[in-house]
Amino acid sequence: MKALARLIVGLVLLDAAVTAPTLESINYDSETYDATLEDLDHLYNYENIPVGRAEMEIATVMPSGNRELLTPPPQPEEAEEEEEEESTPRLIDGSSPQEPEFTGVLGPQTNEDFPTCLLCTCISTTVYCDDRELDAIPPLPKNTAYFYSRFNRIKKINKNDFASLNDLRRIDLTSNLISEIDEDAFRKLPQLRELVLRGNKIRQLPELPTTLRFIDISNNRLGRKGIKQEAFKDMYDLHHLYLTDNNLDHIPLPLPENLRALHLQNNNILEMHEDTFCNVKNLTYIRKALEDIRLDGNPINLSKTPQAYMCLPRLPIGSLV
Repeated sequence: MKALARLIVGLVLLDAAVTAPTLESINYDSETYDATLEDLDHLYNYENIPVGRAEMEIATVMPSGNRELLTPPPQPEEAEEEEEEESTPRLIDGSSPQEPEFTGVLGPQTNEDFPTCLLCTCISTTVYCDDRELDAIPPLPKNTAYFYSRFNRIKKINKNDFASLNDLRRIDLTSNLISEIDEDAFRKLPQLRELVLRGNKIRQLPELPTTLRFIDISNNRLGRKGIKQEAFKDMYDLHHLYLTDNNLDHIPLPLPENLRALHLQNNNILEMHEDTFCNVKNLTYIRKALEDIRLDGNPINLSKTPQAYMCLPRLPIGSLV
């Protein structure tokens, strides 16, 4: 019985094997389906195809196993907006050219339609306008503290040239052609400490603020009447007064108590009084601060007034004959 059962099972399996479909390899519509990118250069040869008979052959290329398909990530909208903003031209101070006025470090407009800080050089609160062939004071930024405009052609200082510049501490207008200064040009500057006007053609000194510590008006044309009486009397913090080469015929009195240096070289001073520097009523009075007096180049004989120097820590420099 067992042998009969085995025979029947074998016949069944044989019949199933005979009736099963034949397995063949699948053939796709293109012979190049399994081609890789490296094989493409060797699949076709177009060199010998006549012109006008060339035909386009299309193949589906299978990527090789060692290659990865890289898809660029989508760019966010914000990045595109930033690129658009960067492509927009900007001025030096970061403003857009569509804005109507120059702001920031460029300062106000000058008469030449240039901002002051393009015509000159602005560094923090300092404005340098040296050697720019200027014939007038340019409009200055409101926060200007130090202004230099040397070696130009400025002829006049007007009343409003420094108006409302409450932080202005130093003005240097060396070597211009200044011959006229408005009476109120400097008087209302509350923080002015240093004034340099040497090398000009000034004949009359205007009223000056009492806050000044340093004054240099050398090489001008002040003469006999160019300095008002008691012009420096209330300048309690004035330390340096330079009036060299001005054709002065006298020492401007009274001098501030804290004055340290007085330069009067190359003038026309003929005489000096005993109380010019000292207090003749107080023989114990000592003027400790005034250590630098220059009178050389004047037609004055210092040896004629020895009592005028008794209170000084040092004798003036000048002629003794």
